[in-house]
This record gives sequence, structure tokens and C-alpha cells, in this order.
Amino acid sequence: MKLLPIILATAVSVASMTVAQAETSRIDKIKSTGELTLGHRDSSIPFSYLDDNQKPVGYSMDICYGIADALKKELGLPELKIKLVSVTSSTRIPLVANGTVDIACGSATNNAQRQEQVSFAPTTFVTATRFAALKSSNLNDLADFKGKTVVSTSGTSNLKWLTQVNADQNLGMRIIPAKDHSEAFLTVASGRATAFFMDDILLAGLVASSQNAGDWMISEKAYTTEPYGMIEPKGDEKFKTAVDNAVKAMMKNGEIDKLYAKWFTSAIPPKNINLNWPMTPELKKVIANPTDSPDPADYK
Repeated sequence: MKLLPIILATAVSVASMTVAQAETSRIDKIKSTGELTLGHRDSSIPFSYLDDNQKPVGYSMDICYGIADALKKELGLPELKIKLVSVTSSTRIPLVANGTVDIACGSATNNAQRQEQVSFAPTTFVTATRFAALKSSNLNDLADFKGKTVVSTSGTSNLKWLTQVNADQNLGMRIIPAKDHSEAFLTVASGRATAFFMDDILLAGLVASSQNAGDWMISEKAYTTEPYGMIEPKGDEKFKTAVDNAVKAMMKNGEIDKLYAKWFTSAIPPKNINLNWPMTPELKKVIANPTDSPDPADYK
């Protein structure tokens, strides 16, 4: 019986902490500190990557800077300092979830499993899983990879899909998890793997930036649908509303269309290569009717 008061006191304490956490939004932290922390990638061309000056640039970075401008205006701040933190496919979700990063700006697929840990801003790109390989390898579909070594990036939905399909179809592939996209691409270029399974637009960026772009092919067949969105903290409706409204405003006023043209159909740094990747019907649909749905069927 003596334990009852202790148990009750503990329960009250936990409940109080939960209420306090629910009442504390990152929007309040940003207002009090005058600082917004953005997570960036190092090699997710053209979404978030480092230019020749080691500065994070890209489509997603520009969208995040637009979000920052909107937050600054909404909060009435004379100045909003941007703190940049490098993240990888494996660290981006934990760093948003634990408060180290406010928004992860990159090429993150919004899916149901991830939404158990974090939230996503409205979708700003729709891609698909394909593979890149050297043309000389004569690889066309999954059956061609039986018993071969392939690579994908650690912490990605593509790696999870690849591992599952390998087991389901009894392909016997050896799958190498690479630290980042550039490392995975190099694994194929050096002959240590036969193909790199990843989102098609990221593969296109790596191929276009390579020294021997003509030696590469990207599979015609698409294996999954991947909606991209900026990663937000879960359960912070005040912050999510502010961020989502900023993205929706950019969609409505045509800013997203301008940024798309800048990064996907124009010459981009550091090599001034044009990806020539016109906007797809799926993305046009999303811009006209913004959604943060993780269901691939909503993008078809």
C-alpha cells in the first residue's frame, strides 16, 4: 500500500511532462532564440548538396529558405538566423525527432512507417525507384541480378524495398548499404557492385555529373512510387501548420514552379549540367492540390 502514493505521484509527473511537451512548439523556440536549424544533405543532387564552395544548395534548400522567410514574417522577427546541420539518410529522422534539427531539407520519401516517427510537409517532388548501371553490364530487370552484388544507400526506403524483394523473389543478391549516394555510385563505377538502386532523379543527377555519363544507363522500369517532402517533427501541429502553409503559399504563387525550372531544366552548379527533367503530371497534380499523404496510390 505504501507504493500507491509513489505510483500516483509518478503518474502525475509523467502526465504533467506530457502536457508541458505538447504545449511547447518549435515555433515558440524559434521565436525566442531567433534561430531555425535546417538539416542538409551533401550529395542529393539537385535537392540538397554541396557546391564548389561547400555551401548547401538545391531545390529543397531553396524551398526551406522560403519557409524560413515565411516564419520570419509570421513571427515578426527582425532577423532569423539559419543554422545548417549536415544529415544523412540514416540520421535525418532521428535528428528531427530529438530536436537537433527543425526541418530536414533533402530528398526524403514520405511513407507510413516514417510518419510513425516524424511528419512531412506537403509533397514537393514525386519520383520512383529505378537502378543505374553501366551499359556494358547488359542489365534490364530484377531477374538479371540473381546472385549479383548491388548497392543502395543506408537508411533509405529503396534499401528496405530492395532487401524485401531480394527475399521475396529468392534472387540471392548481395546488397551493400552505402553511407551516401555518392559512395553508392562509386561502388558501381569501381566494379564492386553491378547496379545502384535509388530514386530515379537522384540517379540522373549522379550520372549527369559523372565523368563518363554516356557509359551509364538508368532502368526504364520503375519499381516504386516515392513522394518527397521536408521532414518535420511529429505531434507539433503549431509548427507543422506554419511550415505547411509556407509551402502551400509557394505552390499557389508560382514560386515552386520557378524553383523547379531553376534546378531541373536549367544548368546547375558545380558543372553547369542541365538534368532536362520536365515536371511530371504527378507533381503538377500535387502542386494544384497539395497533400502530405504517404500513400503512393494518391500520386497516380
